[in-house]
Amino acid sequence: MERTALGMYEASTTKDKKQTDSNTRTSSKAANQGLKYSTAFWFVAVLAGQWFFFYYIISFYGFSVINDNMEIWNRWEVFGKTPYQVGDFAGNLAFAAHAIGAGFVAFGGALQLLPQMRRYFPKFHKANGYLYLLTVFALSVSGFYLVWVRDQHPITLDGIGTSINGILILAFTFFCARTAIKKDIRNHRKWAVRLFLVSNAQWFLRLGVFSYLVTGTSLGFDPKFGDPFFPMWTFGCFVIPLVMAELYFLAGDTHRSIIKWIAASSLSILTVLMLVGMLGFTPFLIMVMSGGEISI
Repeated sequence: MERTALGMYEASTTKDKKQTDSNTRTSSKAANQGLKYSTAFWFVAVLAGQWFFFYYIISFYGFSVINDNMEIWNRWEVFGKTPYQVGDFAGNLAFAAHAIGAGFVAFGGALQLLPQMRRYFPKFHKANGYLYLLTVFALSVSGFYLVWVRDQHPITLDGIGTSINGILILAFTFFCARTAIKKDIRNHRKWAVRLFLVSNAQWFLRLGVFSYLVTGTSLGFDPKFGDPFFPMWTFGCFVIPLVMAELYFLAGDTHRSIIKWIAASSLSILTVLMLVGMLGFTPFLIMVMSGGEISI
């Protein structure tokens, strides 16, 4: 009788353990799928936004240089910006290189994050990768020049934030190249993502601004440029993307489903907010390119 009871207990325990293991595997699989789909959602949104941004940069800045019509840059004067300055050849050249370089970063950067690109087009991935590194390095240097040499008032919150972002670009460029040379693919991918995020900080800055304006207005608030959000976002627009990236890396390295779900949910929410920003930013860029009066 005791042996029979013991056997029944062991069988029941084994069955419960198998059921628990099965539930754990199912939960883990669902969490991995959630993280995968949220990543794909983010990437498609970024790719669409970045390629339209590339179109805008080439249409507005690229053709203005080709047609020797760089005075058009000062359409931004309504926001206190005068990128074109008469007689400042070096400064105008630095700004043109900075703006057009950002376009090439927008076009080629996202492609570097595609696993399929690395797998099926390794030569293109390598060539595009080194071109990307050279471009973001040049962007960082030209950014320092524009802030600390050309700008008459470099010690501003905006200037300090831009300088910190430039330092991060240089640091991440170094680690990205170093891990690529060492063929440390796992860490190279992480540094490539970090570099992509900081090198597109100005794009995230603009999306954040428009997302705040559109979201605030939709919720019945009255968002203004004097709100505390703007100096904070201007200074650290690259911080939230980097924090999200670290959470994503943690989720990819852990077996804990809860971390994966937190990362997937956070990434999805940020992507939706990013899309809201695109909905506001895209018509604004079309307005800039059209030559009409600029307003928000």
